[in-house]
Amino acid sequence: MSKLHLVIANKNYSSWSMRPWLAMSVAGLPFNETVIPLDTPETKATIAQHSKAGRVPVLHHGKITIWESLAILEYLAEAFPNKHWWPKLMAAQAMARSVASEMHAGFSALRNACPMNLRRAKKPVPMSQAVLADVARIEGLWRDCRTRFGKGGKFLFGRFCNADAMYAPVVSRFDTYAIPARPDTRAYMDSVMATPAFKAWKEAALQETWIVPSDEVD
Repeated sequence: MSKLHLVIANKNYSSWSMRPWLAMSVAGLPFNETVIPLDTPETKATIAQHSKAGRVPVLHHGKITIWESLAILEYLAEAFPNKHWWPKLMAAQAMARSVASEMHAGFSALRNACPMNLRRAKKPVPMSQAVLADVARIEGLWRDCRTRFGKGGKFLFGRFCNADAMYAPVVSRFDTYAIPARPDTRAYMDSVMATPAFKAWKEAALQETWIVPSDEVD
């Protein structure tokens, strides 16, 4: 079997990199990783060696190359169908794919105001109405998923799946920026952050010394 090689950026900042890394780790799928520091003179050329898109994450599987977080998650679901990537129930899977796609394409106000930064001291920042609208929409999505399909476990659809991987960086943002959360939201956040995969990612992030000024909002 061809080895999996995941190319990612700084674990402290790279929300897009976190998503497939968490999904693969939770699934128990072995892979090698390469970390490319962001915002250095070599960053652009180094990433270009792996993808012409000029972005990470990138997954190499033998001679196959996949880029973009959601595309990687969908590829993994096809390549390793014995693992739990999406809910089995068709209605749940449809909703999981929808909320994952909404995360991939949306919530730019929250992303811009609260960049992922796992080393940052937990404290709030001023939030515009657009950010508050993103927060409300995300809380509503999480609540709907868990109410309709999450009764069998602690995650959006019971067991951890690709939808949870897509929202894990948002969980970190809610926590880092001390965004007020309802009890059910906090319970979901705590479940994600308690996974061994999330803890391992954060531990590695806290050991990094690279600084990306644009992601340091303070």
